[in-house]
Amino acid sequence: MAGPGLSRPMVHAYVMVRTAAGASQDVLPVLEGLDGVTEAHVVAGKHDVIVEFEVPDTAGLLSRVTSEIQHVEGVEETRTYIALD
Repeated sequence: MAGPGLSRPMVHAYVMVRTAAGASQDVLPVLEGLDGVTEAHVVAGKHDVIVEFEVPDTAGLLSRVTSEIQHVEGVEETRTYIALD
């Protein structure tokens, strides 16, 4: 826990999102508008969108993924990766 006058480091994470066929471009602006999102991109590969987050804590990240991203129409699956550096 951070002491007086010290701030806690932010949690930096990447969420890989798989969307329904053809839904990436519709999902992207919704994800870009979420609190804590620093960048979001449609990508080629196993996942369709990568969302970069910077949030105060892991509880906030969990909330955004489970309560917000996973309820966006067209989102089929998410995988979350927390940066360790």
